[in-house]
Amino acid sequence: MSKTLPFRQAPIPLKASCHTCSLSKLCLPLAVNETDLESLEDIVQQGRIYNRGEHIFDQSTSFRSCFAVRSGAVKTSIVSEDGEEQITGFFLPGELVGLDSMSGDFYACTAKALERTSICEFPVQKLEELTSRLPDLQHHMYQLMSQEIQHSHQLTMLLSKNTAEERIAALLLSLSTRFQRRRLSGIRFSLPMARNDIANFLGLAVETVSRVFTRFQNQGLIRARGREVELLDIPALQGVSRELSRQVCP
Repeated sequence: MSKTLPFRQAPIPLKASCHTCSLSKLCLPLAVNETDLESLEDIVQQGRIYNRGEHIFDQSTSFRSCFAVRSGAVKTSIVSEDGEEQITGFFLPGELVGLDSMSGDFYACTAKALERTSICEFPVQKLEELTSRLPDLQHHMYQLMSQEIQHSHQLTMLLSKNTAEERIAALLLSLSTRFQRRRLSGIRFSLPMARNDIANFLGLAVETVSRVFTRFQNQGLIRARGREVELLDIPALQGVSRELSRQVCP
C-alpha cells in the first residue's frame, strides 16, 4: 500500500464481498437472488475509505452514483446561498446515500463522513441498466426511494410541530431501532454525530440539546457520557415522542 494515500485501502474482492457482508440483508443484495448476485457485484466499486470530514460527494456536482455505508457513518447537508449548512440526515451501515438525487442530474446535497467510513459505490448508469433486467432489484429501489420520501416527511414534522424533548427522544429512538436492525444493541450505543450536529439537524441550539440530555438523565430516561448513550427507559422515551408517533408513519 502506498504511504502517500493512507486514507485508501485496496478494494475487497468482489466475488466474496456481498456473500460475506453482514449487511447484505439491509443493502441492495437483499433484492437479488444467488444467481443474479454476481451481476450486482460486477457493478459495485468497493473498499473505499473516507476519513472523518472527507466529502463523499458535493451538492450541485454531477450525479453519478449512489453509495451504501458499509461501516462508520455519513451526514448529508444542504448549504444555502449565504453559506449556512443545514444537516438533512444521518446514515448508518447498510443505508444508501444519494437516493434523493435520482430524479436530477446533480446531487441534491453534500455527504461527509462523520468518522472513518467504508463505502460501496453503485454507479447509477450501470445500476439503472441492471434494474431493467432484474425486476426485484427495481422494486427494491422504488421501496428505498419511498422510504427516503417518508423520512423527508418525518423530518418536516419533527422540525415544525414538536418540542425539543420530543425531537431528541425521537432521534434517540430512531437510532435505537436502526442499530437493532444491524443486530447491534439498541440500548447502549455510541452516537456517530456530535451534539452540534444534533442541534443543527433538529433545529435547536447546542445549549438546548445539552439541557435536554441532562434533563433526561435526571429523570432516569438515559445515561450519557460524551457520545456514549444508554437508554434506561424506552417506554418513557416513547411517551415523550408520542406526538410524533401519532402523526408520522414509522
